[in-house]
Amino acid sequence: MDEWVVLIVRLPAQPSRHRVAVWRELRKVGGLSLGQGVWAVPRVPVFADGIERAVRLTGRAEGEVVVLHAGGREPADAARFRAMFTAAREEDWAEFTADCGKYEAELDKEIRTGKFTLAELEEEEQSLERLRRWHRDLKARDVFGAPGAGPAEHRLAECARRFEDYSERVFAHLHAFAPSEEP
Repeated sequence: MDEWVVLIVRLPAQPSRHRVAVWRELRKVGGLSLGQGVWAVPRVPVFADGIERAVRLTGRAEGEVVVLHAGGREPADAARFRAMFTAAREEDWAEFTADCGKYEAELDKEIRTGKFTLAELEEEEQSLERLRRWHRDLKARDVFGAPGAGPAEHRLAECARRFEDYSERVFAHLHAFAPSEEP
């Protein structure tokens, strides 16, 4: 995996929504920004669709894109590039882990305040699903295995465990107030 896809993107200054759309797409797939309009990803299939979307968005905006396949001139160059890419993934994992902490704090607040409603349960379930999707996306693009991946996976498992606990509390609360079926 010491080959890279490098994109050189030039877009008109206005409207800015085109620049933002291409930037978002390249960030979404895990592109490494190397400078103004220059992005790189490892040359592996997981990045191909995102690169294609960025190329199409650039074309729709009447911009230009050059896509190059590149490798390091020396092994040390490839190692530095790999380290830069892994550092970017490590930042992603840190952000993900922080969001897991926010999710757990939200569950703690709901338990503390006794907010045991089906509507709140559904909202918390949607938040957990968002974390799961984000984890899948990060895992797919972390092709070199950043150190933060393992702790993030454990943190997601803890979020799921905490959600199950909250779910049981909601159903116990609702059941406690359900009318009895006995005469």
